[in-house]
Amino acid sequence: MPNRLKIYFDGGCRPTPGVMEVAVVVRGQVLIRREQGFGTSIDAEWLALIEACRIARSFQNEPFIILGDCAPVINQAVGKARLRGSSGEHFQAFLLIVDGNQPRIRYVKRSQNLAGIALQRLHPR
Repeated sequence: MPNRLKIYFDGGCRPTPGVMEVAVVVRGQVLIRREQGFGTSIDAEWLALIEACRIARSFQNEPFIILGDCAPVINQAVGKARLRGSSGEHFQAFLLIVDGNQPRIRYVKRSQNLAGIALQRLHPR
């Protein structure tokens, strides 16, 4: 199996609901978008996944895998879980971005999610 480009995503808001922010990490580069509107942590995770898909498209034919630590969003995106609440709207935006080509999306532990680590550094406890 060829090496795949790893694209990490994470979204969050404090408190939830609250002002959302997203992070995507690819090839050591961190993209953080703050003040992405008002929503829940699930909304923020969806926005981060959509941003990761946008970035993945820029790599054209390079094989990639998208990695995140939000199992509910990942399961909804790959069709393993029912869409609830605003997730349906986010899923429609996701479908437009991926243009019918389901990307490889996998779960990683929070401690392995480079995007989550980047967001956490913004808000140390």
